[in-house]
Amino acid sequence: MAGQTIILRGDSQRAFACQMIGMAPQDAVVNIRAATRSSDQNAKMWAMLSDISRAQPDGRRHTPEMWKCLMMHACGHAVQFEVGLDGQPFPVGFRSSALSKVQMSDLIEFIYAYGARHGVRWSDEMRAA
Repeated sequence: MAGQTIILRGDSQRAFACQMIGMAPQDAVVNIRAATRSSDQNAKMWAMLSDISRAQPDGRRHTPEMWKCLMMHACGHAVQFEVGLDGQPFPVGFRSSALSKVQMSDLIEFIYAYGARHGVRWSDEMRAA
């Protein structure tokens, strides 16, 4: 029996998952978790972080990667910073790829709110105008 990934979207997928568990060999491992963030959510987050980086709110000059860590930290996600060989801090630790879709939505909403408070012009709004 090869590894299986089943997305539980309805009753038929749940029934299939139960069937697969019933046929699983002894000592098989089952992992049930929330779906992780989507590619669209990821692209949206990076576009927003780039917009914030260009806007330099409060004179803060950070890369989009550093802004991501600052935003994740502000949302309560564990982020660590280390000092690189050049003396500059860089982020290590928690990755946004591990966020669930709900957590990623919350992060994006937080970034929107932060940007609104700091007058950030979002690139998707500028393209639409």
